[in-house]
Amino acid sequence: MSNEALYKKSYFNRLGELSDLVPEAFKAFAQFDKLALSEGKLTKKLKELIAIAVAHTTGCPYCIEVHVKAARSEEVSKEEMSEAILVATALKAGSALAHGVNALNAYDQTDDDDLYKASYFTRLKEFSTLNGDVFKSFVDFDTKSMKESILSVKEKELIAVAVAHTTGCPYCIDIHTKGAKDANASKEEVAESIMVATALKAGSALAHSVNALNAFDS
Repeated sequence: MSNEALYKKSYFNRLGELSDLVPEAFKAFAQFDKLALSEGKLTKKLKELIAIAVAHTTGCPYCIEVHVKAARSEEVSKEEMSEAILVATALKAGSALAHGVNALNAYDQTDDDDLYKASYFTRLKEFSTLNGDVFKSFVDFDTKSMKESILSVKEKELIAVAVAHTTGCPYCIDIHTKGAKDANASKEEVAESIMVATALKAGSALAHSVNALNAFDS
């Protein structure tokens, strides 16, 4: 194995070795992953779009490869895939901006012992004064990425909910769960999107195990 090539499609074939090394845990994860991605209240097609978005958030090239192929088998178009990726991009960037309200609190040395409060999010508008043009550009991008196009607002909000659980942004979870509800998503549909995110976030760690196996054997 070349020490320079840290990611190759062929490396993913080593994943099956874990079924021998940790059989019970591997089997349990495989069963969970299968159930999380199976059609339920959400279609298999939408779940694969959610999986693609989350894979771009975790940055796992193996997961991207696997779920893009699965999405194509569900007749996901390149345009639909692109929209899902742009939602993920907006959410990943948005989580950094949302945490900016905590940075403002820290900079101003507020006395409040609570690090997260829903009311803190109102400080976000301060960035329009501190860095107006850039803030405005982000808001424009975020608005356009979440606007109905090939994917519906409901589908985009469910993707956003999943990604928000991957970035771990409590403000984003609050906003997009409410957004999904306003777009007539049921609690069951929201829950299924979260399970896909959970499977993909765990799966990205599992997928990277092939790199660990390569490193161990080198």
